[in-house]
Amino acid sequence: MAFSAICERNAPVSDVKEERSLELSLFRETAERIVSALPPVLFRQLNGGVLVVPGARSDGEYLVMGEYIEDPGLGSIIVLYYGSFAEELEDASEDQWIEEIEETVLHELRHHVESLAGVD
Repeated sequence: MAFSAICERNAPVSDVKEERSLELSLFRETAERIVSALPPVLFRQLNGGVLVVPGARSDGEYLVMGEYIEDPGLGSIIVLYYGSFAEELEDASEDQWIEEIEETVLHELRHHVESLAGVD
């Protein structure tokens, strides 16, 4: 699936490790819980919703944790890259994972709201 990125939230790239402290299913549940706790008005016109992608994404030496995408054909989407979180938070506690997921969702959602307001 090809997307054109508008904004990326980056973290430095570290060595790839296989062990992941928060499984993908729990990551999805956590992201869904965070999104569900926010006011629905913030998601107006986010017609692609919040998508969790299992893989990692990098931009040069930085991991891309999430991105806000505006695509004429696909609409507006927030993407969270589970693999990037897993690489960055390999030895982190569940609370640290939750904090980083929430911070990333809010960061990308801010770009969506700015887009609705006509701010680049």
